[in-house]
Amino acid sequence: MKIAIVSDLHLGYERFEEDAYLQAKSALESASGMADAVLIPGDIFDKRYPRPDVISQAINIFRELSKKEWGARIVGYTGSVGLHTHAPIIAIPGTHERIAEGKDNAVRLLSLAGLLADTSEATTTIQKGDELVSVFGLGGIAEELVKERIAAISPKPTEGTFSIFMFHQSIYEMLPYNDNFIKYSDLPKGFDIYVSGHMHSRHDAEVHGKKLLIPGSTVLTQMKGDEQGSKGFIVFDTHDGSYKFVQINSRPYVTAEIRVENAKPSELISRCESETERMISGKSTKPIIRLKVTGTMANGFDKADLQAHALAMKYSDKAFLTIDTSQLSSPGTELMIDELRDGKIDDIPIKELGMLTLYKRLKDAGADQTISYTELFNILSSQASKEKAVKSAAELLLVDGG
Repeated sequence: MKIAIVSDLHLGYERFEEDAYLQAKSALESASGMADAVLIPGDIFDKRYPRPDVISQAINIFRELSKKEWGARIVGYTGSVGLHTHAPIIAIPGTHERIAEGKDNAVRLLSLAGLLADTSEATTTIQKGDELVSVFGLGGIAEELVKERIAAISPKPTEGTFSIFMFHQSIYEMLPYNDNFIKYSDLPKGFDIYVSGHMHSRHDAEVHGKKLLIPGSTVLTQMKGDEQGSKGFIVFDTHDGSYKFVQINSRPYVTAEIRVENAKPSELISRCESETERMISGKSTKPIIRLKVTGTMANGFDKADLQAHALAMKYSDKAFLTIDTSQLSSPGTELMIDELRDGKIDDIPIKELGMLTLYKRLKDAGADQTISYTELFNILSSQASKEKAVKSAAELLLVDGG
């Protein structure tokens, strides 16, 4: 049996809403023509509570898919939603669709409408001829709860079938910065293949000696460097374990880094324009461009002088341009940061500067000059609660000021 894996459609993604719809539609239509069944491992929608017009987009897509003459059909289902279709379109909710426990999320609504089968914490079995394939799904949940949840429900492969475990989580081996992320070793054993969403770039790996396949998203949302690859879906063949990635038409996404040293705004603007023109050249579709500017501005200038927003607007008819200046600094800014690290500004200790400012403010307000502004500053800058600090300051003012 040929199984298509199409993930992270993000219908309703506001920045590229039309792309999300057209590319999801393209991917699912192509997948349905190449495979006997389709798996969707989460994030059909971009929001927990999609707008009615976004739900309408999903209904239009899945209604047409459900009418197709599929090579396989659903013959078994253990989910609490109930089986309302035999079309082998099997999905789980992702992290973007997660809502309070006990509430019906948007994917469950599509399942209740008979447009797909929500197999979250359930097993769906499909059949083609004499072959049976079972899919156990685990919808996206909070990262700190996923290991405990897997242990609690203890997913098991279905005997006599080609068994698939489908989930939607961050994976530690791919994103090694949070110990709460699920590890390969935490995934249940015994399944013939593992399928995941959530990651927006394409991956394959091995889990318990079996393949883990992640097709990536069908639309650009995160604007990370590893999303410059093609968008599409995976078709897996249960007979021989082979699989291929099928590319869809999607909006080009390109990134570049511009490194500068002591650059004047005019020079930097010129380089950004030149790089943008180069990246636009030859593109038949309006591309998404991200420029990352790093280094230093010339003395006396600040990165605000680059006017990144104005530059993006200049090219708005030709590209979706974003200019990241978070790693761009000026000598003045660097000096200020160093001074703050050293606890001083213009060689005046920060604490002394604060006390001097308070003294001037008290003097300008006509306060009694016998008040100990040093003690008052220490009270107001203490780690005590706001209420306690104000009370202590008031007592000082009453005592010293009469």
